[in-house]
Amino acid sequence: MNIALIAHDNKKDMLVNFAIAYEQILSRHAIFATGTTGKRVMESTNLKVHRFLSGPMGGDQQIGAEIANNRMDLVIFLRDPMTAQPHEPDIQALIRLCDVHLIPVATNIASAEIMLKALERGDFRWRQYLHKYESTAR
Repeated sequence: MNIALIAHDNKKDMLVNFAIAYEQILSRHAIFATGTTGKRVMESTNLKVHRFLSGPMGGDQQIGAEIANNRMDLVIFLRDPMTAQPHEPDIQALIRLCDVHLIPVATNIASAEIMLKALERGDFRWRQYLHKYESTAR
């Protein structure tokens, strides 16, 4: 599966620690991330991460394009709800795309952990049936 990792500045340490804790699960999937987040994850783990631009420079939109083109299966976006973000419209657009295209999105560490544990159990098999349905519906 293709998994996107994104974190606001105040949540990057938390996401890095999460990637360390779940490296074994994440290593079995293709990992994508916004620029700085991806760099920090790669520096702290043995994960190979495809890095996009940093979020404010368009990385959120690049991941959004992957979602819109059905090339992303799960998004973990650790948001900082207490700090105003100058690119908030991009963030809202990304989350909207996840909703429109039925992509599971975790916006905090608790939901991210639940999703990775579900992924480990194989609970995301429904995604393959969704892909089959979408291809026949077009």
